[in-house]
Amino acid sequence: MIAESHVEHHKGRLSLFAAAWVVARRDFTAILFSRTFFFFLLGPLFPVLVGVLAGSVGQRVDQSGDTAVIGVAMAPADAKAVLHAHDALSDRLGGLPDMRIVASDKDRASATAILSGSPGEPVLRGPSAQIEVWSGDVELIAAQARDDMLKAWPRVRLEAANAGTGAGDHRSRLRTAQAAQTLLFLLTMMLAGMVLSNLVEEKANKIIEVLAAAIPMESVFFGKLFAMLGVSLVGIAAWGGVGAGLYLVAGSAFPHLPDPAVGWPLLVGLGVVYFAMAYLLLGSVFLAIGSLANTVREVQTLSMPVTMMQLMLFFFATYAMTQPGSGIEMLATLLPFSSPFAMLARAAQDSALLPHVAALAWQALWVLLLVRGGSLLFRRKAMKSGPQGSGGRRRRWSWSVRA
Repeated sequence: MIAESHVEHHKGRLSLFAAAWVVARRDFTAILFSRTFFFFLLGPLFPVLVGVLAGSVGQRVDQSGDTAVIGVAMAPADAKAVLHAHDALSDRLGGLPDMRIVASDKDRASATAILSGSPGEPVLRGPSAQIEVWSGDVELIAAQARDDMLKAWPRVRLEAANAGTGAGDHRSRLRTAQAAQTLLFLLTMMLAGMVLSNLVEEKANKIIEVLAAAIPMESVFFGKLFAMLGVSLVGIAAWGGVGAGLYLVAGSAFPHLPDPAVGWPLLVGLGVVYFAMAYLLLGSVFLAIGSLANTVREVQTLSMPVTMMQLMLFFFATYAMTQPGSGIEMLATLLPFSSPFAMLARAAQDSALLPHVAALAWQALWVLLLVRGGSLLFRRKAMKSGPQGSGGRRRRWSWSVRA
């Protein structure tokens, strides 16, 4: 038991952030140089293997469900003639790309390539690799659509779409945004749970009682959060190095993702920052849960609703990604636990950087509020106080952790 004057004496020796730095350095070095850290690095191999298998299956489903379409943007009479020729040839030959008439910008954006001009002088615009494959089929369809079949086949003119302006470019960047969101979510959920186990172990060993008596609880919470974040970043750096080595050895076997709007270097940098924010946000809640729980069973029971809530918010951010500029996307960026995922997806689709500065400041404010709220809840629920001393002339407080 520590008297109030003793607590205030220790509290005055170190500032809030200095005490947090002491706790963070202690936890970071203790975990990083432990024998279990090596097994911690091996732990994600199994989730990554499952993720690769699930991704390959999802890619097959996406390829089978997302049919490439050529949008026909010609005069009404020419467009109808092209579609009629396409249907007639498809019945006899098969294997031709799907075609439909596009009359608005929204229809054009959903098409993989755009066929314009006329049946006599067709122009095909889209991804260079795709339109080269389709050029022969388009020439056959255009020849069938002309009234005079005795003339030579028309030669289709190919126009490769520039990055960021071609048909279907928004849809291709959605793949990059979804991949970034999924990776951020997996890393956050996989690593944030370390805060729970660390605090429950220290409560069992009565270490938390010594820390609470010596320094403010806010410092303990901040120190442990940033220590675990540092350990997680070391682990991610190790896994990233292994992944980079595999990419150099077998880069062609990896799936290709379209370039994000902000570019790959900046997207990676924003990914690290948003991982830190997502980790601190979720970790602060887990830290409060771990400080209140006394057993592993209590930890599992209390953390399950938080995990399910985070999963639902991730799905919400994924849905908001498909509605850029809408109120749904704005709500996803304002909710603190979905904001890192929504903003990282926006970085893949929009090159504006100022919204990220505002979002990071907003998320940092919520981290501060959650840590202070969790430490206050810990003092009120997990600690108990009462009057000490004889005669009541001087009131003393004794803090002890509930067993």
